[in-house]
Parts: sequence; structure tokens; C-alpha cells
Amino acid sequence: MALILETEKTGEVAVIRCQGRVVVGEEARSLQLELERRESETKYIVLQLAEVNFIDSGGLGVLVRHFGILRNAGCDLKLCQLSPAVLRALQVTNLISVFHTYASEKEAIDAFSERSRFPQDAFEPAAPRVVCIDTSKDLLAYLSALLKRSGYQALTTSYPSDAITLLGKRGVLIVGPGMQANRLALERFTQIGPKVQLLMLPSDFSTAEASQAGLDLIDRLRPLLQIPH
Repeated sequence: MALILETEKTGEVAVIRCQGRVVVGEEARSLQLELERRESETKYIVLQLAEVNFIDSGGLGVLVRHFGILRNAGCDLKLCQLSPAVLRALQVTNLISVFHTYASEKEAIDAFSERSRFPQDAFEPAAPRVVCIDTSKDLLAYLSALLKRSGYQALTTSYPSDAITLLGKRGVLIVGPGMQANRLALERFTQIGPKVQLLMLPSDFSTAEASQAGLDLIDRLRPLLQIPH
């Protein structure tokens, strides 16, 4: 089912109601364009997600990235009426505490008039260090938030030279599908040093169901850094 978006202004708040699938491709692009359109009109946006029946990693990346964009611009994004699919994805990936979530549109709208603080530690770096590289900004946003909420210091880039600098001589480099076709970059990564391990994301990572993709990644990453449950 294609993603259907309906936007309604309530005072200074734009409420975007989503119905269908939030997935990589036309659906994610349409949501991104709608968010960008509303960001130019107001500082306050609510996403109503009651009828979203599927969200993949790329779709969740769109939400995470635009949440960061709004915060950096002094604006805010709140989520409400989370569908079971969205709630599971946020809970399993530990991103539920990154967003402000509410049971109803009214609660989300009313919350803009309250002086609520964003959790200060939500994006604070933590050891050990993991560097992520890919060509997709949405995927990198998703990886960054997922890893930080799982207790890692996550750094992201789209440039091979920057990835090598950020990683240093020790750690894990997560290589996204968009970067894996760059054979020259992959060769450089394998030459960094014996204490650097590469973790290659599967080609369908961005289109996989977000919660399962997140679980699988953390399960693969943990033994590489010898992090206990």
C-alpha cells in the first residue's frame, strides 16, 4: 500500500497523518518532502502514525534525520498514536526514548505549549567507537541513533578518507550497501590495520523491517567488540 499523507494545521502546529508503508523509495521520499515543506512553514510538527502498517530501516532513518534537523533549527517533531509496527520498531531499536511520543494528536499538540526538555543523553557518545559509512544520509541517521541508544559511540560519514581518520587503528567499521560497490574504498579499509574489523550490511538492510534489522545488526556487532548483553 502506497503511503498516503494528509496534513492539517492546528494553530501553529502542522499535523501530518500517515497511512500505509514508510519504506525506502517513493514512500520515504514523499514523507521527506512533506516534512521539508512543513519545516519551512512552522517550528512545530506532529506525525500521526496510527495507520502505518510497516516501517523499514530507511523509513525510520528519515524520521531520525529530520528530528535532528528540526532540533538543530530550534524546532520540534512529536510522534503520536504509534501503530503496533512503529511501536515495535522504536522499542526494539531503543529509539523510543529519542522521540517524544503521545497517545493522541491532542496530547502531542498540547505538549508544544509545555516546557519539556529533550533527554540530554539521547545522542551523547559512548565507548566503544563504531564508524558507519554509506551514501545514504537516512541510513546513516538510523545507524547513528540505533548504535548510540545501544551504548556505542557512533560516527558516520559518506567519505572513505574520513572513515579511516575517524576510526583510527582500532574498532569496527560498518559499511553500508551504498558503499560496498566502491572496490577501491573497500581495499583501503582492509589495509587500515589488524585491529579494525569490517561489518558489511546486507544489501536489503534499508528495506528490511526496522526492528528486526536493528536486532540483527546489534547481534552481529556485539561479539566484534566483546560487549556483553
